[in-house]
Amino acid sequence: MSEEAASPLFAAKAYDEPSVFTPESLLDEARRQKDRPDEPVPEVCILDPDGDIVRYLRETGQAEQDPTWPGYHTDLYRFTRNGQTYGIIGCAVGASFAVLVAEQLFAAGCAFVISITSSGQIQPRDDPPYFVLIDRALRDEGTSHHYSEPEQYATLDADLRSAVERECAAVSRPVYTGATWTTDAPFRETETAIEQARSENILAVEMEAAALYTFAAVRNRPVVCFAHVTNQMGQVEEDFEKGEANGSRSALEVVKAATAGWTTKTD
Repeated sequence: MSEEAASPLFAAKAYDEPSVFTPESLLDEARRQKDRPDEPVPEVCILDPDGDIVRYLRETGQAEQDPTWPGYHTDLYRFTRNGQTYGIIGCAVGASFAVLVAEQLFAAGCAFVISITSSGQIQPRDDPPYFVLIDRALRDEGTSHHYSEPEQYATLDADLRSAVERECAAVSRPVYTGATWTTDAPFRETETAIEQARSENILAVEMEAAALYTFAAVRNRPVVCFAHVTNQMGQVEEDFEKGEANGSRSALEVVKAATAGWTTKTD
């Protein structure tokens, strides 16, 4: 491939060189501009790309907006469940947005991030909806390539996987463990790409996990991602149904299991 035709995505990134722009500096400036105190976020925070969990918690009076969160692009809500206080941010869709927010959350005092994202079924394991604890994610997106050299998959920390997997056995909806395909372009999921994913025993397609796992490995931050398999990519009638409360109650069971697994691993 000629130099002119080569993609800058795969050009030298100086992976060991620190970034000039940091999440800490962004948060500091946001606090200054918004006149907000430097208060830590909850220890455990959730990324909710669909926003259904946030809406459910707000509508049922279980969550309140955090007035100290300085993020420019997002609102953080706090809620308490089973004695644990959580932070949750909705609608951070896609790899770049998810990692942007995760960087800020850890810089603001978070110790563990859980992502639960709606996903399309690739290799059937059950009738949707069900969950997949993502143990590896195909890096078919751009963000991860700014953090680490190109590899096919990003993987979940093995010890964290084992601990969370044990706790997920108690969740009322099925939670399978397996691989997903992370894409930046959901409307370019061609039959050729889908068949390739099936051939690699990939269970679902989503938009965040590969980038979050690569970030987690490089930054040494605990992150666990779940695919909430809710659809067959619009190929059947009445697709995209998540179940009761748009799947929020079962998703919160998954959050509880993931938190218990992480706590067990860190004890």
